[in-house]
Amino acid sequence: MLPGLCLLMLSGCAMTPLSYQPDAADREPVREHPAAGLDALIRQAQLDSEAGRTPVADLIRPARTALPLSPGDRLRVLVTDGEPFSGMFEIDLDGNLHLPFLNPLPAAGRTAARVEQDLARALVEEKIFRPDFVQVSVKILQWAPVRVLVSGAVFAPGRILTNDRLVETRAYQITQQTGDYPTDRFLTSALRRAGGVRPDADIARVQLIRYGEHLTYDLSGVLSGAPFTDVPLVAGDRVVVPSAGYLQDALMRPSQVTPPGFDVFISNLTVPANSNAESAINKIARSMPYGTRLLRGLIAANCIGGIQSTNASRRAVLVTTDRRSGEILTRERAIDELIRNANHPDINPYLMPNDGIACYDSGATNAGDIAKLISVMLSPALILDKLLD
Repeated sequence: MLPGLCLLMLSGCAMTPLSYQPDAADREPVREHPAAGLDALIRQAQLDSEAGRTPVADLIRPARTALPLSPGDRLRVLVTDGEPFSGMFEIDLDGNLHLPFLNPLPAAGRTAARVEQDLARALVEEKIFRPDFVQVSVKILQWAPVRVLVSGAVFAPGRILTNDRLVETRAYQITQQTGDYPTDRFLTSALRRAGGVRPDADIARVQLIRYGEHLTYDLSGVLSGAPFTDVPLVAGDRVVVPSAGYLQDALMRPSQVTPPGFDVFISNLTVPANSNAESAINKIARSMPYGTRLLRGLIAANCIGGIQSTNASRRAVLVTTDRRSGEILTRERAIDELIRNANHPDINPYLMPNDGIACYDSGATNAGDIAKLISVMLSPALILDKLLD
């Protein structure tokens, strides 16, 4: 029995409004950061970690163990001596829990413990149970996939589905009593499914819009190793990643919020290799780890190497897209210039998903091909001249 709980609910507490209002503990405080950017934040976090220091704000941050419910979540409800109210129930599209003989209970955005309290109170207010006899248990059976909107400085903005699972997995979970862990129903998972954040993203100011309320979260701990809050998501959430306005080297590596890798379109029809197949430009060669620069991509394309006297002066072309304006850009570089300035970001830029790189042969190779072409064209004329003589 839960007499204490019921007496507390009947002691003048008003009904909870239908619109969900996050508690004060659900709000992540926004901390000001130095103007030096993400690189400075990561370096400071590493120094703090080596010195054994943890920021005070991280020590006092409240634990967030209760995940909010969302439409599609499946619950197991048990009411002692209340068989009609017991069973497996799913939160509907409107975010409500429907039980026989009761008005819809708001559930989306609330925890299972909160729904448990609301259900006990509803059973007492409808005079179905007395306050000192009602016993209610609401447990999570299965977390549903959620659809959220992701926009801003990500590679594939739009409406994405996260925490989707195989049919076999969902069917198996129904046979268990309670318990499930939604590993992909968090903010970092949504960013990763949206293609990952771009190198100009301001991950210290990621915005979450839920039920009209704007919250700002700092995810820079993903890269620095400092503690951070990975927010659980609810269907209908909006995530906006602002742009810092400049490229950040710290974001050019695989992580929870950046792409693990990408494909690059490669062309290499040169004398050292007469076809892409002979150059071994296969799927493995085209798949680049995130953070690869143009020079390494050209090595994968077999554009660098061969006979130095005839092939060293090749030229490379990079075809890329400006992620903010959508404009297609082309950049031509000499191979020897790339090698001499490998650390210069303007000459040796980072490769981005779906970029294209191509190689042009050197002047010596081109002259040799022209000579061969002239020879082929003159051969029939010489033979014809001899026949006429």
